[in-house]
Amino acid sequence: MQQKQKTFRLVLTAFFLAILLLLASVPFLGFIPIGPLNATTLHIPVIIASIILGPRLGAFLGASFGLISMIRATIIVTPLSFVFSPFIAPFGASGYGSWKALLIVFIPRILIGIVPYYCYRWFEKRKKSQGIGLFIAGLLGGIVNTVVVMNMVYFLFQREYAQIIGEAGGAVYTAILSIIFAQGVPEAIVAGIATAGVASVLLRFLKKRV
Repeated sequence: MQQKQKTFRLVLTAFFLAILLLLASVPFLGFIPIGPLNATTLHIPVIIASIILGPRLGAFLGASFGLISMIRATIIVTPLSFVFSPFIAPFGASGYGSWKALLIVFIPRILIGIVPYYCYRWFEKRKKSQGIGLFIAGLLGGIVNTVVVMNMVYFLFQREYAQIIGEAGGAVYTAILSIIFAQGVPEAIVAGIATAGVASVLLRFLKKRV
Protein backbone atom coordinates (compact mmCIF):
# COMPACT_ATOMS: atom_id res chain seq x y z
CA MET A 1 0.00 0.00 0.00
CA GLN A 2 2.81 2.38 0.92
CA GLN A 3 4.60 1.61 -2.33
CA LYS A 4 1.41 2.42 -4.26
CA GLN A 5 1.17 5.78 -2.50
CA LYS A 6 4.79 6.59 -3.36
CA THR A 7 4.19 5.63 -6.99
CA PHE A 8 1.02 7.73 -7.11
CA ARG A 9 2.84 10.76 -5.65
CA LEU A 10 5.60 10.31 -8.22
CA VAL A 11 3.03 10.22 -11.01
CA LEU A 12 1.36 13.37 -9.66
CA THR A 13 4.74 15.13 -9.46
CA ALA A 14 5.46 14.24 -13.10
CA PHE A 15 1.97 15.45 -14.00
CA PHE A 16 2.51 18.85 -12.38
CA LEU A 17 5.95 19.12 -13.98
CA ALA A 18 4.40 18.39 -17.39
CA ILE A 19 1.85 21.16 -16.78
CA LEU A 20 4.67 23.61 -16.00
CA LEU A 21 6.44 22.68 -19.23
CA LEU A 22 3.21 22.98 -21.20
CA LEU A 23 2.41 26.41 -19.78
CA ALA A 24 5.96 27.61 -20.47
CA SER A 25 5.85 26.29 -24.06
CA VAL A 26 2.54 27.79 -25.17
CA PRO A 27 2.85 31.51 -26.06
CA PHE A 28 0.84 33.91 -23.86
CA LEU A 29 -0.26 31.06 -21.58
CA GLY A 30 2.51 30.59 -19.04
CA PHE A 31 4.24 33.95 -19.56
CA ILE A 32 2.13 36.95 -20.54
CA PRO A 33 4.08 40.09 -21.53
CA ILE A 34 2.89 43.14 -19.58
CA GLY A 35 5.20 46.14 -19.80
CA PRO A 36 8.81 45.40 -18.84
CA LEU A 37 7.90 42.13 -17.07
CA ASN A 38 5.84 39.02 -17.73
CA ALA A 39 2.74 38.03 -15.81
CA THR A 40 2.77 34.30 -15.19
CA THR A 41 0.49 31.37 -14.47
CA LEU A 42 3.27 28.89 -13.66
CA HIS A 43 2.94 29.56 -9.95
CA ILE A 44 -0.56 28.02 -9.91
CA PRO A 45 0.50 24.35 -10.45
CA VAL A 46 3.27 24.82 -7.89
CA ILE A 47 0.82 26.14 -5.29
CA ILE A 48 -1.61 23.28 -5.87
CA ALA A 49 1.21 20.72 -5.79
CA SER A 50 2.46 22.19 -2.50
CA ILE A 51 -0.93 21.56 -0.87
CA ILE A 52 -1.46 18.12 -2.42
CA LEU A 53 2.07 16.70 -2.30
CA GLY A 54 3.64 18.58 0.60
CA PRO A 55 6.41 21.17 0.93
CA ARG A 56 9.28 18.94 -0.21
CA LEU A 57 7.85 18.12 -3.62
CA GLY A 58 6.30 21.58 -3.74
CA ALA A 59 9.75 23.11 -3.32
CA PHE A 60 11.10 20.82 -6.06
CA LEU A 61 8.40 21.98 -8.48
CA GLY A 62 9.00 25.58 -7.41
CA ALA A 63 12.68 25.17 -8.24
CA SER A 64 11.63 23.67 -11.59
CA PHE A 65 9.53 26.79 -12.21
CA GLY A 66 12.61 28.88 -11.44
CA LEU A 67 14.78 26.86 -13.81
CA ILE A 68 12.20 27.20 -16.59
CA SER A 69 12.04 30.97 -16.12
CA MET A 70 15.85 31.21 -16.16
CA ILE A 71 16.11 29.23 -19.41
CA ARG A 72 13.38 31.35 -20.98
CA ALA A 73 15.05 34.61 -19.91
CA THR A 74 18.32 33.37 -21.42
CA ILE A 75 16.79 32.31 -24.75
CA ILE A 76 14.21 35.07 -25.17
CA VAL A 77 16.22 38.15 -24.27
CA THR A 78 14.36 41.24 -23.05
CA PRO A 79 15.66 44.41 -21.32
CA LEU A 80 15.02 42.70 -17.96
CA SER A 81 16.44 39.26 -18.77
CA PHE A 82 19.47 40.02 -16.58
CA VAL A 83 17.19 39.91 -13.53
CA PHE A 84 16.31 36.25 -14.17
CA SER A 85 19.39 34.93 -15.96
CA PRO A 86 23.02 34.98 -14.78
CA PHE A 87 24.07 34.59 -18.43
CA ILE A 88 22.60 37.89 -19.64
CA ALA A 89 24.29 41.20 -18.88
CA PRO A 90 22.23 44.29 -18.00
CA PHE A 91 21.00 46.27 -20.99
CA GLY A 92 23.88 48.20 -22.56
CA ALA A 93 26.60 46.34 -20.63
CA SER A 94 29.04 43.78 -21.97
CA GLY A 95 29.99 40.36 -20.66
CA TYR A 96 27.83 38.09 -18.54
CA GLY A 97 25.18 38.79 -15.95
CA SER A 98 25.29 38.40 -12.18
CA TRP A 99 24.98 35.33 -9.95
CA LYS A 100 22.44 37.37 -7.96
CA ALA A 101 19.89 36.55 -10.66
CA LEU A 102 19.92 32.96 -9.37
CA LEU A 103 18.63 34.19 -6.00
CA ILE A 104 15.68 35.89 -7.69
CA VAL A 105 15.03 32.90 -9.92
CA PHE A 106 14.98 30.24 -7.22
CA ILE A 107 14.25 31.63 -3.74
CA PRO A 108 10.76 33.08 -4.40
CA ARG A 109 9.72 30.10 -6.55
CA ILE A 110 10.84 27.57 -3.94
CA LEU A 111 8.85 29.52 -1.33
CA ILE A 112 5.76 29.18 -3.55
CA GLY A 113 6.08 25.43 -3.09
CA ILE A 114 6.34 25.68 0.70
CA VAL A 115 4.22 28.57 2.05
CA PRO A 116 0.79 27.45 0.69
CA TYR A 117 1.15 24.02 2.31
CA TYR A 118 1.62 25.42 5.81
CA CYS A 119 -1.04 28.07 5.27
CA TYR A 120 -3.61 25.43 4.28
CA ARG A 121 -2.61 23.15 7.16
CA TRP A 122 -3.12 26.06 9.58
CA PHE A 123 -6.71 26.40 8.39
CA GLU A 124 -7.18 22.61 8.41
CA LYS A 125 -6.02 22.22 12.02
CA ARG A 126 -8.49 24.86 13.12
CA LYS A 127 -11.25 23.09 11.20
CA LYS A 128 -12.01 26.12 9.08
CA SER A 129 -13.81 25.93 5.74
CA GLN A 130 -11.71 23.95 3.26
CA GLY A 131 -12.65 26.28 0.42
CA ILE A 132 -11.55 29.37 2.33
CA GLY A 133 -8.32 27.69 3.41
CA LEU A 134 -7.48 26.70 -0.15
CA PHE A 135 -8.33 30.14 -1.51
CA ILE A 136 -6.18 31.92 1.09
CA ALA A 137 -3.31 29.45 0.52
CA GLY A 138 -3.48 30.09 -3.24
CA LEU A 139 -3.76 33.84 -2.71
CA LEU A 140 -0.76 33.83 -0.37
CA GLY A 141 1.30 31.75 -2.81
CA GLY A 142 0.63 34.27 -5.56
CA ILE A 143 1.48 37.19 -3.30
CA VAL A 144 4.72 35.54 -2.19
CA ASN A 145 5.75 35.12 -5.83
CA THR A 146 5.31 38.76 -6.86
CA VAL A 147 6.24 40.50 -3.61
CA VAL A 148 9.46 38.53 -3.02
CA VAL A 149 10.57 38.69 -6.67
CA MET A 150 10.00 42.44 -7.02
CA ASN A 151 11.59 43.31 -3.68
CA MET A 152 14.64 41.20 -4.52
CA VAL A 153 14.86 43.00 -7.87
CA TYR A 154 14.84 46.29 -5.99
CA PHE A 155 17.47 45.34 -3.41
CA LEU A 156 19.77 43.37 -5.73
CA PHE A 157 19.46 45.29 -9.00
CA GLN A 158 18.17 48.72 -8.01
CA ARG A 159 20.59 50.73 -10.15
CA GLU A 160 20.22 48.54 -13.25
CA TYR A 161 16.42 48.43 -12.89
CA ALA A 162 16.29 52.21 -12.49
CA GLN A 163 18.15 52.62 -15.78
CA ILE A 164 15.66 50.35 -17.57
CA ILE A 165 12.54 52.14 -16.35
CA GLY A 166 14.08 55.60 -16.48
CA GLU A 167 13.44 56.46 -12.84
CA ALA A 168 15.62 57.31 -9.85
CA GLY A 169 15.46 57.57 -6.07
CA GLY A 170 12.17 56.82 -4.37
CA ALA A 171 10.42 56.62 -7.76
CA VAL A 172 12.06 53.24 -8.33
CA TYR A 173 10.29 51.61 -5.39
CA THR A 174 7.08 53.37 -6.36
CA ALA A 175 7.39 51.60 -9.72
CA ILE A 176 7.98 48.32 -7.89
CA LEU A 177 4.84 48.85 -5.79
CA SER A 178 2.79 49.66 -8.88
CA ILE A 179 3.78 46.31 -10.42
CA ILE A 180 2.98 44.47 -7.19
CA PHE A 181 -0.52 45.95 -7.06
CA ALA A 182 -1.31 46.08 -10.78
CA GLN A 183 0.12 42.66 -11.70
CA GLY A 184 0.68 40.75 -8.47
CA VAL A 185 -2.77 41.21 -6.93
CA PRO A 186 -4.70 39.91 -10.00
CA GLU A 187 -2.23 37.00 -10.27
CA ALA A 188 -2.79 36.16 -6.60
CA ILE A 189 -6.59 36.30 -6.91
CA VAL A 190 -6.54 34.02 -9.95
CA ALA A 191 -4.22 31.65 -8.07
CA GLY A 192 -6.59 31.62 -5.09
CA ILE A 193 -9.62 30.80 -7.23
CA ALA A 194 -7.79 28.12 -9.24
CA THR A 195 -6.37 26.54 -6.08
CA ALA A 196 -9.76 26.43 -4.37
CA GLY A 197 -11.31 24.78 -7.43
CA VAL A 198 -8.63 22.28 -8.45
CA ALA A 199 -7.06 21.36 -5.10
CA SER A 200 -10.44 20.60 -3.51
CA VAL A 201 -11.14 18.02 -6.24
CA LEU A 202 -7.69 16.45 -5.90
CA LEU A 203 -7.95 16.30 -2.10
CA ARG A 204 -11.28 14.48 -2.33
CA PHE A 205 -9.76 12.07 -4.83
CA LEU A 206 -6.81 11.38 -2.55
CA LYS A 207 -9.08 10.70 0.44
CA LYS A 208 -10.93 8.06 -1.57
CA ARG A 209 -7.63 6.31 -2.28
CA VAL A 210 -6.68 6.05 1.40
